[in-house]
Formats: sequence, structure tokens, C-alpha cells
Amino acid sequence: MTQTKGTALITGASTGIGAIYADRLAKRGHDLILVARNKQRLASLARRVANETGRNVETVEADLTSPPDLRRVEDILKTNAGISLLANNAGVGAAAPLLASDVDKMEDMIRLNVTALTRLAYAAVPGFVARGNGTIINISSVVAIAPEVLNGVYGGTKAFVLAFSHSLVHELADKGIRVQAVLPGATATEFWDVAGTPVHQLPAQIVMSADDLVDAALAGLDLGETVTIPSLSDKAEWDRHETARLAMSDRLSSAIPAPRYNLRKRVNA
Repeated sequence: MTQTKGTALITGASTGIGAIYADRLAKRGHDLILVARNKQRLASLARRVANETGRNVETVEADLTSPPDLRRVEDILKTNAGISLLANNAGVGAAAPLLASDVDKMEDMIRLNVTALTRLAYAAVPGFVARGNGTIINISSVVAIAPEVLNGVYGGTKAFVLAFSHSLVHELADKGIRVQAVLPGATATEFWDVAGTPVHQLPAQIVMSADDLVDAALAGLDLGETVTIPSLSDKAEWDRHETARLAMSDRLSSAIPAPRYNLRKRVNA
């Protein structure tokens, strides 16, 4: 059996991308703590992965939109010094525009995609820093940079995940902590059924299998990528985007409004 690499806590782990992360990380030598709402699916996955890999697999039945459940998972991250990797995978999406959406469901989405992810990162990071190592994988989406594609609140939540990950990279890179944001495109999971657009309605050429998505994401992690877009063929496109963003960042704050607004003419008149 592969020597243990510590314990990986994976949210949204019972199906889809999260379940495949469980399989792959166990095969890489991680023990697992699998977090999801569906107790039966969690138990079935845990048995299979444990039998196939010999790793220790624990399950935690939790709804991360429920404050008490979220606090239980936070406490695990704060107190279990064996945890070396947090995969913030739990999330929900939507495809409908604002006029066809329920704002209460949008708030629930923010609670899961933003609030829970943030609190779990805050719970994990102090221990990682104290131990001098740790990995955070945040599952974002390509809609983080293309918010016009699906529901705007969903795009906004995933843009938050990307921005938060950039900030974590900036803050933690010199502390031995690895941070990766993964931006899947259309992926063959139950996500699309929940979002209201079954995956079979999408063009087959844009839909990646969940297995390929996770394998590519982990390959990106091995390469040291802080942002991994498995569907993007030419990484130079993303590099140019980031170079332009960072170059502009030093020019975003000034005591003087930009000349195109013609405010100086008004002041001097």
C-alpha cells in the first residue's frame, strides 16, 4: 500500500466530481473524510474505495447550508491534525436567468458555494500553516470568467471562488501551502439535472467526463498550476489573461479621475 500522504477532506463527495476525487486521492495515498448529505451514497462509496485502496475512509453526513452541520465539519478541520488536503467541491448551480429564478434558491446557492467554502478554508488554513504544509483545492467553474454563459448568481459565486483562491495563493505561498482553483467547463455529472438543463441537451463536443476532469485537475496540481482549466487547450491564453490583469492592477487606484471623464475641465471652468 502507498505510504500515507495524510487525510483529504472532500466535500460534495458522494457523487460526480467529488466521488472521483475520493477514488483518485485514495489511490495517491490519502486517507479520506468524505462529506455529503446522502448517507447511503457516502457509505457505498466509502466501502468501495476502502476495499479497493486499503485506505482509511470516514464519512460525515452533513448539509453545508445548515450552520450546525457546517460547524461540525469546521471543527473536524480545526482539530484533526492529520488532514493535509481540503477539496472544496460541494456546490450547486443554476442555468435560468434572473427573471426565471427564485431569489431564495439563489441565496441558498450563495450559502453553499461561497459561505461554506469560505468557512471551511478558514477552518483549515491555521492548522496547515502551523504544520507548514497543506493543500486546498477549490472547485470553481469557467463561468467565473464567462458569467454570461449561465445563471448570473452562479457565475458570481464561482467568480468569488476564483478571486478567493487568488488571494489565498498570495497570502499562503510562502507558508508551504498549495492552493489550486479548478475551473471545469461542462462536465457530465448530475449538476446539469439540478441546474435545470439535462446534460444530454448539451452539444457532446463540449461535455467532458468527470473522470477526465478530475484526472486533468490533479495533473494540473502536480504541475504547480494555481488555476487549472482542463478544457483550455492553450495555456498561454490564460497566462496572457493573467499577465494583463496583474499589469493593470497597479493602475486601478488614483486620486485623479481618468481624463476621459473630463472632470478637470469642469473643475477649472
